[in-house]
Amino acid sequence: MKSSIEIAQNAELLNIHAITEKLGLTDDDFDSYGKYTGKIRLNTLDKLRGKKNGKLILVTAMTPTRFGEGKTLTTVGLGQALEKIGKKGVIALREPSLGPVFGIKGGAAGGGYSQVLPMADINLHFTGDIHAITAAHNLLSAMLDAHLLHGNELGINPTDVQWKRAMDMNDRALRNIVIGLGGPVHGVPRESGFVITAASEVMAILALATSRKDFKERLGNIVLGYKHNGEVVRASELKADNAMALLLDKALMPNVVQTIEHTPALIHAGPFANIAHGTNSVIADKLALKLADYVVTEAGFGADLGAEKFFDIVCRQSGMFPSAVVVVSTCRAIRWHGGLEPEMAFDKAKFKLGLNNIQAHVRNMKKYGIPVIVAINRFPDDTEWEIEQVKNMAAENGVECEPHDAFYRGGEGAMALAEKVVAKADENPNPAAKFLYELNQPIEEKVEKIATEIYGADGVTFSPAAKKKLAQYKSLGFGDLPVCIAKTQASLSDKTPLRNTPKGWTLDVTDASLSAGAGFIVIICGSMMLMPGLGKVPAAVNMNIDEDGVITGLF
Repeated sequence: MKSSIEIAQNAELLNIHAITEKLGLTDDDFDSYGKYTGKIRLNTLDKLRGKKNGKLILVTAMTPTRFGEGKTLTTVGLGQALEKIGKKGVIALREPSLGPVFGIKGGAAGGGYSQVLPMADINLHFTGDIHAITAAHNLLSAMLDAHLLHGNELGINPTDVQWKRAMDMNDRALRNIVIGLGGPVHGVPRESGFVITAASEVMAILALATSRKDFKERLGNIVLGYKHNGEVVRASELKADNAMALLLDKALMPNVVQTIEHTPALIHAGPFANIAHGTNSVIADKLALKLADYVVTEAGFGADLGAEKFFDIVCRQSGMFPSAVVVVSTCRAIRWHGGLEPEMAFDKAKFKLGLNNIQAHVRNMKKYGIPVIVAINRFPDDTEWEIEQVKNMAAENGVECEPHDAFYRGGEGAMALAEKVVAKADENPNPAAKFLYELNQPIEEKVEKIATEIYGADGVTFSPAAKKKLAQYKSLGFGDLPVCIAKTQASLSDKTPLRNTPKGWTLDVTDASLSAGAGFIVIICGSMMLMPGLGKVPAAVNMNIDEDGVITGLF
C-alpha cells in the first residue's frame, strides 16, 4: 500500500467552492484561501441561528502509546462513512501544532484513505491561525514589558509576572530565561520563559469563545500577574485586548477543507489536551451543527484528558453536549498496556490484562450519561481472537463495539461503525447536561474528584507552591472556575512509566496557573512542562522537499 503522504499527494481535490456548496454556504458566507482552503465568516452563524442543530459525536480514545492509536483517522473515517450510509456529516478537528509535527508526530491529519486535505498545508502554516495566536500572545508580552520600562503606572510587581512568551515549536531551552539584560534601555531585567503556542491562554480563548464580543472580553480578562498591592493586572488594563483581537480577527474564523473523499471538514484552533483543554473551537462546532445532521469531533489524547475536559469545561461553557461518544482502541495498544513489547511473543493473559485500560476509559465516559461505542482501529496483524476479546469487554460493560478499516478502505471501511454510532446518537437527540463536579466545590475537591474517579488515584498531594497559588486564586474570587489538569498523556496517572490502570498511587500537584480569560485554573501535575522539547531524533530529520515540490517524511 502507498504511504499516507503518497495517497495525499495523489488525491484529486475538489475546488473549495464545491465543498462550501455542499454545506449550503454562499460566497457571502465564505472567504477563499487558495483553491482548496477557506474560512467561514462569523456572521454566518447568526444567519443560521434559527436552524435546527445536528447531533454531536465525540471521538476519544484509550491511553495512547508511542505508536499512535488513530483517533483522528477514526474521526475522519467515521465522517466519510456517514456519507456512505446516506447521512449529512461534517468533521470538526483541531489544527496541528508545528512542535509535534517536527518533533514526534510528523503530521496530524489522519492517515491512509481517511485524511483531511491538503495534508501538507494543514500540518504546516495552513491559514496562519497559529502564527496569529503567537503574534497576539507576544504583543501582550511586549506591551507588558514596555509598561514596566516606561514608569509602571499600574504598579505591576516585576517579580510576580505570570505571563510568558510563546512560540509554535518544541524548544526546551526557552522554558526558563532572563530578559531585559544589557542596561536600562533594554528593559527591566526579570525571569521569564516561553510556552508552546498550543499551551497559550490565547489559544484556549480562541477555542472557547462563542462570538467576537465574547472573544474580546476573554482577551481583556487575561491575568498577566499581580500588582504590588496584591491585585491582579489584566490585559484590558494595558489596553492590549483590542489590538490582540485585531490581530486575531481572521484566526477567529473556522477553516474549511475536505477529506480524501470530499467530506467537508472544519479545522480550527489547537489547544493541547495534556497542557490545555484539547478540543477544536466552539465556534466551529456550533457552525458545523447548523450545517450537518451529524458532526464528528475529537478530544485530544485519552479520554482521561481531552474527553473529561470536553465535558467539564467545553460543554459547561458552551451548552453543547454530544449525543454519543466513540472510544478508539487498538489491539497493539492493549498488548502494550498488558506488558507486551512489540518484540515479545504473544501472551493471551497479558492481552486480557491490557483490556483493563480501554475498560477504564469506557466506564469513565459512561459517568457522563452518554451512549458509548468502542471503535477498534484494525491493523493487519490483529487476530480475530483479539477482536473478540475487545467485543466481549464492551458487551460486559453494556456498550457497543465495532472494528473499522478506515486506514485501508476510507469511509467504506467504517460504515458498520457509522451505523452503530448513528443509531446510538439518534436514541439520545437531547443529551442532558452532566458533569463530574460542581463549580462551587473547593478547587482541591474538584482535582481530587478527577484524580480518584477518572485517573484511579488513591488521593492527591499539593506542593506548598501549588497550595499558595490556589489559596490566592480563591481569595481573588476565582475559586468557582473549572479545573484543567496538565499531566502526561502516556498514563492514566501523572507518572509516564505506569501503564494500563495503575494502582496505589497519588496524583502530585506541583504547580498551578490561572487562565481567567479562558475560564479555568490549570493544575500542573508531576513534571509536566508547558514547553515540550525535541527528542534525540526528531521527525524533522526525515523530512524533505525536492525540486518538483514533492514532500517526503511529513507523515
